Amino acid sequence: MKDIRTNSAYAWLLAARPKTLTAALVPVLMGSGLAFSDGAFQTPMAVLCLLFACTMQIAANFINDLYDYQKGTDREDRLGPRRACAEGWITPRAMRIGIGLTLLVACLCGVGLLYLSWGKLPHGGWELIAVGVTCILFAFLYTTYLSYRGWGDVLVLVFFGFVPVGGTYYVQTGMLNADVLVLSLVAGLVIDTLLMVNNYRDVEQDKISGKRTLVAHLGARFGRQAYLALGIAAVLLCTWFVFSGRLTWLDFIWAPCIYLYLHLLTWRHMCIIRSGEKLNSILGETSRNMLFIGIMLSVALC
Repeated sequence: MKDIRTNSAYAWLLAARPKTLTAALVPVLMGSGLAFSDGAFQTPMAVLCLLFACTMQIAANFINDLYDYQKGTDREDRLGPRRACAEGWITPRAMRIGIGLTLLVACLCGVGLLYLSWGKLPHGGWELIAVGVTCILFAFLYTTYLSYRGWGDVLVLVFFGFVPVGGTYYVQTGMLNADVLVLSLVAGLVIDTLLMVNNYRDVEQDKISGKRTLVAHLGARFGRQAYLALGIAAVLLCTWFVFSGRLTWLDFIWAPCIYLYLHLLTWRHMCIIRSGEKLNSILGETSRNMLFIGIMLSVALC
């Protein structure tokens, strides 16, 4: 990669990891698709939910970049994409400022949601403050502690499943139901495939760093099997919407089933590559698969 000027706009773009924003986009799409199917879709609410999710994802990326640099996790044997602080693209002081500014933008999006929902939600919208504070708290806890203790996959289900899908649907409709719960699980499982392949690639480096992910604890073979199982489980859960009448079997075939086909192809590629830096291509394929089911399932629900 060409020389990158310290604290330049391009350096910040790389630090934001734009490819990871798929994980923020997908659950908001799904929650909005469900709200649209119930005739309750509200564009301003959906846009603010998307902005909040994206800015929180970027803030989490910044926090991860800074903390792993300070902890010494980003060593020369790193297989994943290069990190801004470790490469000297962004100074630690500038990164701290960037974290603060990004979280400020996220908070402003939250204030906008609170304003639009004032008096319309069962508890007046005050519950959104608790959700926002929890998101910010765990953005720090995930990187600084919980991801090193094997809690990453659980937190993905919560903060890329239940919180964004449920939150997006809730601010538009003022309620939650079983469909939201199932759709949140679908989103969480699909997005966890991205974390799983990331941890699978870094299994040996994580062991050296003392990062006890599930893959580091249970082994690479478990990582391959879990990656496959997550996609299959997400598709099986989608049958709920067929039996509840929200999807037809034709919808199920051209959305979840095509996703499953893509997921199986990616898993096969993953098994062929097995280890090394080439697994970064699997991250790209996984992100593409996530975006596919996010868009297609949302359209099918609409």
